[in-house]
Amino acid sequence: MTSTNAVHVLGIGGSLRAGSQSERALRIALDGAAGAGVTTELIAGPELVLPFYDTSLEERHERAVRLVEAIRRADGIIVVSPGYHGALSGLVKNALDYVEDLRDDARPYLDGRAVGLAAVAFGWQAAVTTLEQLRTITHALRGWATPLGGSINTAETKFDEAGGASDEKSVRTLRLMGTQVAEFALSRAGH
Repeated sequence: MTSTNAVHVLGIGGSLRAGSQSERALRIALDGAAGAGVTTELIAGPELVLPFYDTSLEERHERAVRLVEAIRRADGIIVVSPGYHGALSGLVKNALDYVEDLRDDARPYLDGRAVGLAAVAFGWQAAVTTLEQLRTITHALRGWATPLGGSINTAETKFDEAGGASDEKSVRTLRLMGTQVAEFALSRAGH
């Protein structure tokens, strides 16, 4: 857990486009976590533009250092990726590859942390397969994928700037997923 009593949830995702549909979905999920009584942090879009992950390099770009330190501090994580051609975005995948830098930590990788996952794509096939890939990656990184994940089809659901969406069910799903991450982290911290 974090060095203070505050339980902290990190959100990672979005796309290079500021205010993208996937970033808006991530913000809704983080609001759900915050509503459960945890602090939250967002690393999205341009902040995820990192050099390709390379295990042979010891020096890291300042944005990569910030990402790794934020993951290290996090008691729970929420990842939302756009679905591109049936898969998660290279931007999000590369960010998740940097979790390898935590391999020698007392809490290696995502060990002991709940990870909420959602995929946002124009069509059900890409949304569902992207969510499945995010779950596989989370398990490989020793994270606990929340029971509820989100597959959001933007052909049917549009997110707005006010923190809502045209489909209330999608909003409820994302908020509940964020709440599950927070509740798991709070229970692990003994709150």
